[in-house]
Amino acid sequence: MCADFETELVEFNGENNHVHLLVDFPPKVALAKLVNSLKGVSSRRMRQEFPDLRRHYYRATKLWSGSYFAGSVGGAPLSGLRQYIEQQNRPA
Repeated sequence: MCADFETELVEFNGENNHVHLLVDFPPKVALAKLVNSLKGVSSRRMRQEFPDLRRHYYRATKLWSGSYFAGSVGGAPLSGLRQYIEQQNRPA
């Protein structure tokens, strides 16, 4: 998915109810479109790979909420950002 947007997923981790993604992307990429595509594709793939999700979220039309938070980290050292994300719990 990132390749389609000419972006790079640098780091990933998260918790039970959210994920942290460190994505390097060019200014020409619309962040909202990238996030919506990542959510849509990951939701479909997770439901295919983990059928129990279908039973758990049987009334939901989507796995992820419609909201997201994005922060710019231009100039921050990647090592510090990676360390922060690595310290988060992996989603169950």
